[in-house]
Amino acid sequence: MSILKNTLLLLSSLVLSLTAPAQVLTDPAIQQTVQKTLDNIYNLDFAEADVQIRQLQSRFPQHPIGPILRATELELRYLPIYENKAASAQFTQAVDQGLALAKKMLEKDENDPEGVFFALTAHSYMASLYHNKNELLKAVGESKKAYNYLRDGFVLMNKNPDFYFTTGLYNYYIERYPMDHSIVKPFLVFFESGDMAKGLQQMDVAAKKAVFMRPVANYYLAHVLLKHEMSPGRAVGYAKFLADKYPNNPLFGMLGAESLLLVGRYAEARPYVQRLKHSPNKLVPMAVHTFTGMLAEYADKNDKEAAEAYEMALRLPFNEPYTKEYHAFAYAGLARIAARSNDKNRARIYYRKALTIAQYKALIREAKAYKG
Repeated sequence: MSILKNTLLLLSSLVLSLTAPAQVLTDPAIQQTVQKTLDNIYNLDFAEADVQIRQLQSRFPQHPIGPILRATELELRYLPIYENKAASAQFTQAVDQGLALAKKMLEKDENDPEGVFFALTAHSYMASLYHNKNELLKAVGESKKAYNYLRDGFVLMNKNPDFYFTTGLYNYYIERYPMDHSIVKPFLVFFESGDMAKGLQQMDVAAKKAVFMRPVANYYLAHVLLKHEMSPGRAVGYAKFLADKYPNNPLFGMLGAESLLLVGRYAEARPYVQRLKHSPNKLVPMAVHTFTGMLAEYADKNDKEAAEAYEMALRLPFNEPYTKEYHAFAYAGLARIAARSNDKNRARIYYRKALTIAQYKALIREAKAYKG
């Protein structure tokens, strides 16, 4: 009888382990598997990532980790995914599956840290997809749903370090965004106020300690420091970490090259630009021409070669979410070259064109400061 009882208990525990949502991000052994899977995804090693995702889905069929990892993989595999209808459909299906499983976790415990995190991630993924597809009403709807989970995450940072990223990003942008878009200020009165300095500190914690969001935290923090804070020296560490750890990733490669160029470390930037030339991703060629122009202009003092590279960059279309600023860089480069040639009218024209698309504060300041 005791043998039968022990056997039944063992079978019960096995069944529970396969069906009950576990706290996967707090288990050290599972953390390592998740991090290896993410490393493969972000380095575009999709064959290896596929195997690991299937293993996690088989082991935790009632946990959202598998579907959300699948969605993350699809986004990187088909970058930019919003331009691929079939891939977008697969992505949406994976996100919906992950969201449904996260909600099941929250039905059992509304404060479940991983249920909150993956519900937040799912809605954020869809908000980003809709935003990039210019389906703004749908993007706003997903953002509103994400906000409820975002607020829950404010008090869950000690239980899951990934919430340092989402909380830090909120703390920063809830203050920064209305500075740049004053028209939205009346709509933000019902949102909790933030703290930009605290937000940067929290994102830095996530960049070092997060499990799921560590690469994303490094990426966004570098972007914020380049775009808003005019601090390429601070950004370069985060950007270089990503470019070195994930050499096959074109987004991280472009960010690494850009940050090194903007901080004036041209000799270090050259190998990153050279590596990008071998990337098959369609986002890269325009960026490479811009970076080549910056190297020719700043490092080699060759305005002729720089102008040719900038003009080649401007012949290629930019991608709104990922490479728009590189067109602004190219226009500003041509403006500087024109100014050095005493062609003040041409310099003004190029700076005006830069201002129509530029978002980086340093570049906007440069263009507005020109008095030629």
